[in-house]
Amino acid sequence: MAEKNNTADRELVITRLLNAPIDLVWEVCTNPEHIINWWGPNGFSNTIHSMDLKVGGEWDLTMHGPDGTDYKNKSVFREIIKNKKLVYENISGPNFMATIEFESQGEKTFLKWHMLFNSREEFIQVVKTFKADEGMKQNVDKLTHYLEKQGNIRKQLKTNTMSRVCTYLNFPGNTEAAFNFYKTVFHSEFSGGGLQRFGDIPGPEGMPPLSDTDKKLILHAELPILGGHVLMATDAPESMGFKLVSGNNMHIMLEPDTKEETTRLFNELSEGGKITMPLQDMFFGAYYGSCTDKYGINWMVNYTYK
Repeated sequence: MAEKNNTADRELVITRLLNAPIDLVWEVCTNPEHIINWWGPNGFSNTIHSMDLKVGGEWDLTMHGPDGTDYKNKSVFREIIKNKKLVYENISGPNFMATIEFESQGEKTFLKWHMLFNSREEFIQVVKTFKADEGMKQNVDKLTHYLEKQGNIRKQLKTNTMSRVCTYLNFPGNTEAAFNFYKTVFHSEFSGGGLQRFGDIPGPEGMPPLSDTDKKLILHAELPILGGHVLMATDAPESMGFKLVSGNNMHIMLEPDTKEETTRLFNELSEGGKITMPLQDMFFGAYYGSCTDKYGINWMVNYTYK
């Protein structure tokens, strides 16, 4: 029995202390909008066709190798304990069971990633053919670098945990000029990490590649004006599919201090009105939605993960 339970000759294990809180690590490891940006060995990109994060749910993706070869993968989730454990079985061949364990250590997270193959023969074949051991290390390295970037974005988007109300503006491509003008008028300085550009961070899944011009446009700007009030803005040019008209380029921006309050405010404000962006986890590290209420007022509701 002891010999049967000895799996050391058909398993891969890697551990890493990640410099990110456990809620961010869990989000990045379970949200396809994040996974698409770091999954796989160096040089690989991904297309995630579906990801049903529940026990028995399927995860269907295609990994695109640097030489243009496509590798189809299908897995089934076997166990999910939020912020604790994620277990999935690869059923597309070769067959293996992967277990990712998460342990909070203050503002850091200890991660243990374990892959168990059905047989030693399959294990040897995968390691020799696909260099799975090196690929696994590269995958965790990419996760580490991506978490560092996402952590910086979180810090820049909001520097404290207090609730606040802001005014959010959209411009057709001249946010930088407008905010430099407001900066001189109010004798103020940019907050929230300065002017952040579209080219600074990875975009969401399915977004077409940006032109060099669009990469220089402003993704997010913050400027305190009077009485603690903050102006925020983003560029929304026609090249990205936006059409600004007077009246739809201003929102009241709410930033509650809990996710639950964010959901309540969004549901009540949108009742009888129009939802323009469903409330959901976003690639920039926030729980966000937008709507126009039944009186025609535009609202954004945003909870930034701590």
